[in-house]
Amino acid sequence: MSGCVGFGEEYTRIEGFSNRDAGAIVLKGTTLEPRPGNPARRVYETPMGMLNAIGLQNPGVDAVVGQILPQLDFSETRFIANVCGSTIDDYAEVCRRFDDSPIDALEINISCPNIKEGGISFGNFPDSSARVVEACRKATSKPIITKLSPNQTDIQTSARACIEAGSDGLAVINTLTGMAIDAETRKPIIANVRAGLSGPAIKPIALLKVRQVYEVASRHNIPIIGQGGICSATDALEFLIAGATTVGVGTALFYTPLVCKEINAGIAEYLERHQIASVTDLVGSLILEEPANRAAAEY
Repeated sequence: MSGCVGFGEEYTRIEGFSNRDAGAIVLKGTTLEPRPGNPARRVYETPMGMLNAIGLQNPGVDAVVGQILPQLDFSETRFIANVCGSTIDDYAEVCRRFDDSPIDALEINISCPNIKEGGISFGNFPDSSARVVEACRKATSKPIITKLSPNQTDIQTSARACIEAGSDGLAVINTLTGMAIDAETRKPIIANVRAGLSGPAIKPIALLKVRQVYEVASRHNIPIIGQGGICSATDALEFLIAGATTVGVGTALFYTPLVCKEINAGIAEYLERHQIASVTDLVGSLILEEPANRAAAEY
C-alpha cells in the first residue's frame, strides 16, 4: 500500500529485505507541488490497527520524477506511483508528468479532498470519482489503478463508474476514517483530528468490499488489488478467494518488515497442499451456500 515504504528506500537498510519479495511497490502519495504534511501528532497505534494523518507530505512530482525515480532499481520489481490532487486538473497534470518516466503504473488516490467542493473527498461520489479517472486517462498511456474509498455509500457503483471512465484496475480499499481521544486532556490525539484507520481491525470490511467490487469488476475482466489488514498468508488467501487478483500489504510492514516473504511462502504451501495449480485458480473461488432464510441473506 502506498506510503508504507516511502519512495521505495525505507526498508533497504533492513537485513534480509528485498524488493524482489514484492510483485510491485506503491510509492508514497505524490502531488503537483511539494507538501509539508500535517502537524504532529500524525500517527497513533490502536488496538489491532493504526491511525495516520500524514497529510500527503511529499516533495512534489517534479522531484519524484527527476530525483527519486532515477535512484530506484526497476530490475528488481515494478514501481507504481500514487497520484493525489486537490482538483481534477491537479490529478491530470501529475499523471502527465509521470507519463514520460519509467514508472510502471499509476494508482489514482481519489480519497483526496476536492477543494472546489468544500473539501469533500472525490472518492465519496461515483460521478466525481469517474471525472478524476477520465481526466487521468486522457493524460497518460500508462496503466491506471483507481484506489477506492470504503467511506462511501455504494462502492459497486463507484467501481463501475471508474471502469467505464478508463481505469485498468482497482485497489480495494483505502483506509477508513476514524479518530482517537486522550481522555485525560479531552483532546484529539491526532492533530488533524480525523485520520485513516488501517491494519487488522479493518480486514472484515475490506474483505466484504473486495467481494462486492469483484461482482462488478469480473464482468469487465478488471483486476483487483485487495488490501486492508493483511498480515499473513491466510489473510492474503482470504482476499484472493473473495475476488482479489493480487494483494497489498501495508501496516504489517511496520512491525514485520519481512512479511511479504512469509506470505509468498505460505501461499505456495497452500497451493501445494490443496493441489491447486495456480493462484489464478483461487481468485473469486468463494463457495456460497444458499442461506437458510431470507433474514440471513440480508447479511
